[in-house]
Amino acid sequence: MYKHSFEKLEVWQDSIDLVEVVYKISESFPVEERFGLTNQMRRCSVSIASNLAEGTSRITQKDKSHFSTMAFSSTMELLNQVIISKRLNFIDDEAYKKLRAHLLMISNKINALRNAQLKK
Repeated sequence: MYKHSFEKLEVWQDSIDLVEVVYKISESFPVEERFGLTNQMRRCSVSIASNLAEGTSRITQKDKSHFSTMAFSSTMELLNQVIISKRLNFIDDEAYKKLRAHLLMISNKINALRNAQLKK
């Protein structure tokens, strides 16, 4: 089966793994958060992967790096939401540390991708 260029990106693959983690962790959030923090975190995690994918379809390096920047911004937004979730006791220490480590890895890879795009 043919794979698009974004599917070959390690950072995109990692971001898809993150989506799964966020969906599983947020299942345990209070029901009243379904349209609040749960929805925001899920949409944000999907946005990281989506921006990485969309960026690969752009022609200029400037456009590509723009979507990498958007993916990075969504990563920081999700980190903020993870911190809030921890402070509200929606997630335990283990889930918090796992998510932070995953987000750090992805943010570093996005930065490396963006830097490479800007150098071309």
